[in-house]
Amino acid sequence: MGSVLLEGPRQVRDVLDVRADLEDARRVTLTFDTYTHARNHFKDILDAAEDGRATVVNRDQRRTAVVDAARLQRALSVLSRGQVQVIAEPDGAWTIFLPGVPVAAQADEFDVAVADFVDGLRDYAEDWQDDLRLAPNHADNWGLVQFVALSSDDQLRDWVLGNDS
Repeated sequence: MGSVLLEGPRQVRDVLDVRADLEDARRVTLTFDTYTHARNHFKDILDAAEDGRATVVNRDQRRTAVVDAARLQRALSVLSRGQVQVIAEPDGAWTIFLPGVPVAAQADEFDVAVADFVDGLRDYAEDWQDDLRLAPNHADNWGLVQFVALSSDDQLRDWVLGNDS
């Protein structure tokens, strides 16, 4: 191994700064024990979330995670993949539904059924935010609602169709 010649205090400080940055990068979870501490380091929280690092803010007895929205949307898409049911009816109509969730669409044309289903997902997510989140039989649909909120109509359409985009 070769040696590195440092030409004075400036270079030594730069090496130490890099080492400190590496130690910060190795921390798996960035945790803030108070809301005030988190508020004072808001940029650090956003930077860590964008880097994909686990970021937690403790407030009273609750823990809140801060995550990158695109990563969360993708993870929720993968977790719920394959749940949508599409049925070609004998009369040529198409039915699309999500078992256990009151969202369904039926239309004579496939693309219309998909578009109606996406609209139904949006309506359900809105109703969930307003009231259904408090109902025991809907409370566990939090992930679906977050997925819908974080997705564009095109992303939801691709999800219904089973596309990986």
